[in-house]
Amino acid sequence: MNIYAIAVGLLLGLAAIGAGIGNGLVYSRYIEGIARQPEAQSRLQIQMFIGLGLVEALPIIAVAMGFIFFGRA
Repeated sequence: MNIYAIAVGLLLGLAAIGAGIGNGLVYSRYIEGIARQPEAQSRLQIQMFIGLGLVEALPIIAVAMGFIFFGRA
């Protein structure tokens, strides 16, 4: 069995788990912030999208690294 295939599988799996947890935290804080101050929804929404973009960068980088590792096999 190729060690790079195992590394790619672990890399993508852990990135997906991390992104799922991160997205859940960002959304929950966004909903909590709106519940506390409904008038701040527009500011919170902008910050939520920035946070989601940063969280989603992790799986994209992991996929790129996976292609690099898989290309070495």
